[in-house]
Amino acid sequence: MKTNGAIARERSQWRVLALTFAIALPVTGVQSAWGVNPTSHDNEHHDVQTLKFGMSTALSGPAGELGIHMRHGILAAFAEATTQKVFPGKRLDLIALDDGYEPARTALNMHQLTEVHQVLTVIGNVGTPTAITAIPIAQKTQTPFFGAFTGASLLRREPLPNCVINYRASYAEETAAIVDALVAKGIRPEEIGFFTQNDSFGDDGFFGGLAAIRRHQTIKISSVPHGRYRRNTSQVEDGLADLLMHHPTPKAVIMVGSYEPCSKLIRLARQNDFNPQFLAISFVGSDALQQSLGEMADGIVATQVVPHFNRDLPLVCEYRDAMQTYDSEIPLSFVSLEGYTVGRILIKAVASIRVEISRPAILEAFEQLGQFDIGLGSPLTLGPNDHQASNRVWPVMLKADGSESLSWEELPSE
Repeated sequence: MKTNGAIARERSQWRVLALTFAIALPVTGVQSAWGVNPTSHDNEHHDVQTLKFGMSTALSGPAGELGIHMRHGILAAFAEATTQKVFPGKRLDLIALDDGYEPARTALNMHQLTEVHQVLTVIGNVGTPTAITAIPIAQKTQTPFFGAFTGASLLRREPLPNCVINYRASYAEETAAIVDALVAKGIRPEEIGFFTQNDSFGDDGFFGGLAAIRRHQTIKISSVPHGRYRRNTSQVEDGLADLLMHHPTPKAVIMVGSYEPCSKLIRLARQNDFNPQFLAISFVGSDALQQSLGEMADGIVATQVVPHFNRDLPLVCEYRDAMQTYDSEIPLSFVSLEGYTVGRILIKAVASIRVEISRPAILEAFEQLGQFDIGLGSPLTLGPNDHQASNRVWPVMLKADGSESLSWEELPSE
């Protein structure tokens, strides 16, 4: 496993520079108007065509772990496609630009990716505030925007931006699963609190949770315990105070934030003898949260949009093998498994194209996948009127030394 120092060095290395990962694959392909360079000769003198894909993601800052591990997972899927010769005569480039989880930087990166590099698809971007900036640019340039690491309603509401294709369940589905499980265990709706990022991401998680609570009981928004913090900071003290001062004191707190502020909140809560059931949605990066908290992580519940990476499901086994081949020193994680999953879906869509490979062809290929099975234990679906492949939510329990799969029935009672 990589040490913290090694991860820090890697994060620093990618802070400014874009990553271009090239995979050489054997036979000729067709030229495209977008993101496909003319054929060239590799070291073995085979004609090779380049298919360019891009991501604007957090490779630095408090959300940097998420972007780094999403990139690892996508690259592992690309490397696996090389070994299996999925695209004879082509090579896949992934151009990853660091936006630090700041929307202004995302805009510059998206223009660079879509207009300068002319990528075929933007894949695996991290975050809701950054997606708000990225989607209009993707839409204007008709660039497929696929597999973003966000469950925001923005990417799912009607009318649906035709360029946006999602893999993961929504934040509303994650928070609804949590709320339903808490109520089933005897927690009253007014005893369920929220700790959220003070922006569109936090609002999305909070209002999704509030809607779930209101399916159980009519409740005023002012009656819901709610603490907040500012994006890209760990200024959680005011948010904690809002939770502590609420009556009744919350018995469960749903966290809609990144791992650094959530970790700090839990530490300060424990120091103040505030010990509710803490639950986090997937964006927290539960592996990073667990490593940050150590023994304090024991008993925290997190929702995931992929199965646990220790499961024996076919795709998960292939993910472990792919990561071992890609870089055996990188620890397995839910985030890189999600990156690998979206990489595999992209590869499946592009491999189905029998005409010129282009942005419109890739978008159509996604919509023509219909119901398909990549080994997650249940089929996925994409179509012209269904741009979200999965609705599943998997709960896990964090431990002092890692995490394990959990069923909602096993959630600790109040």
